[in-house]
Amino acid sequence: MSNSKILLEVKNLVTEFKTDGGIIKAVNDISFTLHRGETIGIVGESGSGKSVTSLSAMRLIPNPPGRIASGEINFHKKDGTIVDLTKISEEEMRNYRGNEISMIFQEPMTSLNPVFTCGDQVVEAIVLHQKVTKKQAQEITLKMFEKVKLPNPQRILDAYPHQLSGGQKQRVMIAMAMSCNPSILIADEPTTALDVTVQATILDLMAQLKGEIDSSIIFITHDLGVIAEIADRVLVMYKGKIVEQGNVLEIFGNPQHPYTKSLLACRPPLGKRLSKLPTVVDFMEEKEDGTVVAKPTSVADAINAVVISDEVTRARRERVLANKPILQVKNLQTWFPTAKNFMGKTTDYVKAVDDVTFDVHEGETLGLVGESGCGKTTLGRTILRLAPAHGGEVIFDGKNLLTLGQKDMIEMRRHMQIIFQDPYSSLNPRITIGNAIMEPMTVHGVYDNDKVRKEKVLDLLNKVNMKPEHFNRYPHEFSGGQRQRICIARALALNPKFIICDESVSALDVSVQAQVLNLLIQLREEFKFTYIFISHDLSVVKFMSDRMVVMNKGKIEEMGISDDIYNNPQREYTQKLIAAIPKGELHDIQRRVGGVRAN
Repeated sequence: MSNSKILLEVKNLVTEFKTDGGIIKAVNDISFTLHRGETIGIVGESGSGKSVTSLSAMRLIPNPPGRIASGEINFHKKDGTIVDLTKISEEEMRNYRGNEISMIFQEPMTSLNPVFTCGDQVVEAIVLHQKVTKKQAQEITLKMFEKVKLPNPQRILDAYPHQLSGGQKQRVMIAMAMSCNPSILIADEPTTALDVTVQATILDLMAQLKGEIDSSIIFITHDLGVIAEIADRVLVMYKGKIVEQGNVLEIFGNPQHPYTKSLLACRPPLGKRLSKLPTVVDFMEEKEDGTVVAKPTSVADAINAVVISDEVTRARRERVLANKPILQVKNLQTWFPTAKNFMGKTTDYVKAVDDVTFDVHEGETLGLVGESGCGKTTLGRTILRLAPAHGGEVIFDGKNLLTLGQKDMIEMRRHMQIIFQDPYSSLNPRITIGNAIMEPMTVHGVYDNDKVRKEKVLDLLNKVNMKPEHFNRYPHEFSGGQRQRICIARALALNPKFIICDESVSALDVSVQAQVLNLLIQLREEFKFTYIFISHDLSVVKFMSDRMVVMNKGKIEEMGISDDIYNNPQREYTQKLIAAIPKGELHDIQRRVGGVRAN
């Protein structure tokens, strides 16, 4: 591409943060160029610097403790003039922020103001940057809501953020970001926690709107499968540096850096059964001085080394399905009232779980998959009596949990545990992680005294690849992957028979996700656990589970052996879920980009 088409040039950018331990260079001397009409994908795990790069471009780095220490961020205006965004005043920057450069943040609920309607928030952005009246801004907002395919746009205009689903809130954010026809749209992990079907819709939507308003996109994610669906060029970031960049075909077809190889290999493949997922350590070793030593391993070699045969898979499945059911769910109903008459009597319900029946055998992993709102999380919570059942039975170890008294149910909880989706909100920020793991042991009177309990906690920390010195640290001192491993250790504290994993890896980087999934499989084999594994990601469920239940609108859509459901889905809904999975296959990328090579 010629220089006349350059839109943004980042040159030798350094963004640093002052901490108690010294200066940390979150972005360390990176350079790249964005052209008009181009989509660049920036990929890397948490802490790689990808989000800090986008916040630097928007001049949103909090100061203190952060600052842009050096480098240039040159924006090429339509009239040919070049502006270094690092040098202009905050007042001047406001003219560019939201107008020329817009951003879609990862978590729409924290980006949208809960006390204002969705319509008012988009209208405010339009009035701020365009010379229009409030009424005209409302008309533009309504058209944008129609463009992003929000159901009943007029209702959304007057709705508050908490009244919308995750996918709907993300579309409101896209509408807000696109409303002023920006030259650059920065999308920071906009689909990470969304269902694959909603994710596919949003990726298509962004590509369509990009063409309509002739903008460029910087798309930030940890998932190379998503990058394959949308990007023209890819930047791979690791510890604040760009370790590899190039055309999307080159990155997927011939990755050079070991970290890129590990990102490509650690997402569960759909066409093969693996005993474990490859991780970063299979491709590289980092020395104490920070230098990386590459191992002579290709992506194909790493995957082939852990492929298991159909015979081994079948033998395991036959073994666990021959065991007696540890859990029997019979005609379970969980309804939530939505309307009442003037006498206060409920007249309508949302049937979150609607007449669901299935068994789980001892030692089995049963996958539970479906879109947000299908009822899978409510089903898991109802089984554990964390949500009230409207009807039916939940038989665990021969006892109907729905009829147990409080004392008996507390005793039963020793044998049934749950690992929640968000480890940070399920850990008390004021309690050290050692005490958080020890607490259930104390409550249930397990082991003789705290000294023995502490030894058990240290053993559990070791099992989940944590260190003894972590015992006295607080949740905020750990990464997302570490916090999830802490929650796994806490779930193991009472040596339960049965564990529900509720979206326990959905918000993690693919590399950290691979480590956690490997850990769950290792612990299943060691302790003979029985799992219900809940996720919206069918590739993860297929990797983890022996059998799979597909839910839709509170009912079971399809149930059977995981490989059979993936290879030969019977229901249209299941087919749609599988079709929406970003597979990152080279032939799909070639078809999308038309075989274009790097510039």
